Amino acid sequence: MRKGRVDKENYYLNIAETVLERSTCLRRNYGAIIVQQDEVIATGYNGAPRGRQNCIDLGRCTREELQIPSGQRYELCRSVHAEANAIISAARSEMMGATLYLTGRNAQTGELLSDTTCCSMCRRLVINAGIKKVVVRNTPTDYSVVHVEDWIRLDDTVPEEAGAK
Repeated sequence: MRKGRVDKENYYLNIAETVLERSTCLRRNYGAIIVQQDEVIATGYNGAPRGRQNCIDLGRCTREELQIPSGQRYELCRSVHAEANAIISAARSEMMGATLYLTGRNAQTGELLSDTTCCSMCRRLVINAGIKKVVVRNTPTDYSVVHVEDWIRLDDTVPEEAGAK
């Protein structure tokens, strides 16, 4: 017997979930899709730049070996983030006002990452791409919606005392 119809946000998050299966990271797997007017215009997952060996092929992760916490020292990571790969694959004119859907899983356990978010570098890319909102999966059916305008207004690159002037 068929259950109720899945809502649009979870439909697109399910597609992003399938995209993350291509991820080549040993720590975290992410999938992203960009949707404009109910049409998927680009997909992306985290993995090494084209032509370079992936961490799963090398069997090692520099950030893991150095015990670098999640969210820090991205310059040591081989991967291009899922959001960045999706943005690279679409024309800016198609992304203006679009929605980016993002989901993540622990690469070792397959457990859904309930704290998935765009890093500060990807936030800048999302802003410049003209994307309007980001929908992030928190549980198999629950999600958060982030309005990109909030990232612009609450600039995380300006020290608090400088932003308070």
